[in-house]
Amino acid sequence: MPMLQLFDTHAHLDDDAFTDDLAQLIERAQAAGLIAVVTVGVNASSSEAAIRIAERFPMVWAAVGIHPNYAAQAAPNDWDTITKLIHHPRVVALGETGLDRHWHYTPFDLQEDYFCRHLELSRETGLPVIIHCRDAENDLCRLLDFTYMKHGPLRGVLHSFSGSWETAQLGLDVGLYISFAGMLTYKSAANLRQVAGRVPESRLLVETDSPYLVPVPLRGKIQRNEPAHIVHTLHCLARLRNTDVESLAAITTENARQLFAIAQRTSSL
Repeated sequence: MPMLQLFDTHAHLDDDAFTDDLAQLIERAQAAGLIAVVTVGVNASSSEAAIRIAERFPMVWAAVGIHPNYAAQAAPNDWDTITKLIHHPRVVALGETGLDRHWHYTPFDLQEDYFCRHLELSRETGLPVIIHCRDAENDLCRLLDFTYMKHGPLRGVLHSFSGSWETAQLGLDVGLYISFAGMLTYKSAANLRQVAGRVPESRLLVETDSPYLVPVPLRGKIQRNEPAHIVHTLHCLARLRNTDVESLAAITTENARQLFAIAQRTSSL
């Protein structure tokens, strides 16, 4: 059987959980068939760390941004730092950004302000935006629809999607990709699997959101997720879409290459 070619579109490799064995983690990812991982910043220092990791490992690319749950902690010059980091050749996306009403670390108006900053920067640079949403679907749809009506299609991804089909449909309508993580494999996620079965294959992505969201059958057996485990989410997605794993791996990897312009960046380095 040929080796699968996999692309983890969202991980947090700068997390403390990976401090002691990052090189071994990358080796395991390559052995599992991964050809690329996007490691995603959540604040200015995390974004800088993401770039350092991407410089160290050729298969890793970086996203830079300020997560809604970290926006209240941002120093006055942190946004300026992000706008400078986007010019680094290993940076392929903005984020993660978005909206979160589950936690209350950041006033919601400040979350919206930072989200709109990322969307504007995405329009200015052409970099895709990585969007987080937790318990804020109505707010997210309102801002996405407003932005689309004012400026046209967006470029980006609704990451670790866990919402309704109506939210997914709006995301697709405004130009976004939909990415699924380990929660797709959970027994309680029947509604999410129905959504995943309806997303057009041309807009479909997979991710781990490492070190979070350990997939079944590893859930409860290990404490930390990592890119090599993306294969379990892919197998679940292939089963519910009645397709073979090899074809779905090729499709989602090509989608990720297109979204993050990986092929173009590789040829220009």
